[in-house]
Amino acid sequence: QVQLVESGGGLVQPGGSLKLSCAASGIIFSLNDMAWYRQAPEKQRELVATITTGRSTNYADSVKGRFTISRDNAKKMVYLQMNSLKPEDTAVYYCKTVKLNYWGQGTQVTVSS
Repeated sequence: QVQLVESGGGLVQPGGSLKLSCAASGIIFSLNDMAWYRQAPEKQRELVATITTGRSTNYADSVKGRFTISRDNAKKMVYLQMNSLKPEDTAVYYCKTVKLNYWGQGTQVTVSS
């Protein structure tokens, strides 16, 4: 059974920071590129960041310079450090295997004053 479980979401004020975590099980984590997506209300799902097995990263232009994706293969975890948060970052954030169609259930991030 494959499971991806996100955590770390919450309410934060503009300019603040949050760190999201995704715990993976049921896959050979070290062999999977991983991604973070987000979906804001009444908007399409958006790819936020990816990290390869070799730890190469890519980011959406909207988050570049503010967000950092990382991974810990020993812990089977992928993280998304989010800094300088903006109201438009408000969304449900999901982690996903890039090649395989496995998704977590999501964690809510709300940026509001």
